[in-house]
Amino acid sequence: MKKLLTTSLLLLASAPMTSLASDCGKVTIADMNWNSASLIANVDRFILAEGYDCDAELVPGDTMPTGTSMIEKGEPDVAPELWSNSLKAALDRGVEEGRLRFAGAVLSDGGEEGFWVPKYLVDKKPELATIQGIVANRELFEHPEDPSKSAFYGCPAGWNCQISSGNLFNAMGLGDAGFELIDPGSGAGLSGSIAKAYERGEGWFGYYWAPTAVLGKYEMVKVDFGSGVDLEHFKACTTNADCLEPKVTMYPPSAVDTVITESFAETSPDAVSYLSTRSFTNAQLNGLLAWMEENQADGEIAAQHFLENHEDIWGAWVSPEVAKKVKAAL
Repeated sequence: MKKLLTTSLLLLASAPMTSLASDCGKVTIADMNWNSASLIANVDRFILAEGYDCDAELVPGDTMPTGTSMIEKGEPDVAPELWSNSLKAALDRGVEEGRLRFAGAVLSDGGEEGFWVPKYLVDKKPELATIQGIVANRELFEHPEDPSKSAFYGCPAGWNCQISSGNLFNAMGLGDAGFELIDPGSGAGLSGSIAKAYERGEGWFGYYWAPTAVLGKYEMVKVDFGSGVDLEHFKACTTNADCLEPKVTMYPPSAVDTVITESFAETSPDAVSYLSTRSFTNAQLNGLLAWMEENQADGEIAAQHFLENHEDIWGAWVSPEVAKKVKAAL
């Protein structure tokens, strides 16, 4: 028996230590129910599993339930794309209580909102990149039902952005200038109105946001209000349905973060270092989302496409050793 124990210990000492040396262990990643978040979650799963030897697993997620579960139950370990303004108070409390940590900004330039026009219009009339130019050329934006008015496509009813887009429409006096705020009925209705205008080379003016497949597929220019960003007023009034005197302000970037549990941060420093470095620009994600839509790809297929074709992006997030392991796994 003594000889058997000695032999076993010698064999253990000489065995490869990959799994024992890894400080990552099991990690659960929220796979949110929209395309950009699912793409990023699948990229993270592959890189953490193949590059950092994590036992990485995707679990279903959504903003509110995932954030609440991370605070109250300590799971999942990672929420790759969390629009944190929607539950900022709860997340901040989780950080203060030592349960959560903001690993980094998954969108380096933040989520983007604004009023947009097609680039082909701005190429012909550069002044259309400003709100003054829009008003001066309102005849370019034909109302679909009333020829005497011009059309502004707002955010669908019931969405939070309906409030901000409506307040800014009023703040700029667009109704008095001859525009009518059109409710597109749904997100599909709003994106469809852009597609229709693009296919016909017509005028279009309205609200949209990024990252989205639409802004990856159709070149649009964000209209400059000439106001800069008044963050305090935007938070206190522009986004408030009871805002009585809205002022003109550009949309501030929306905070879009990767949030992790403190327990995961403490046990997996190498993985956390990757998550803190990993980020996309809106332009990069817009293009990837357009590819997903055109190819009817889910998050897993899109992640494979990204990792195979964009080492120039993800290679900067990891060490050469990790990049070599990820490429070998691909």
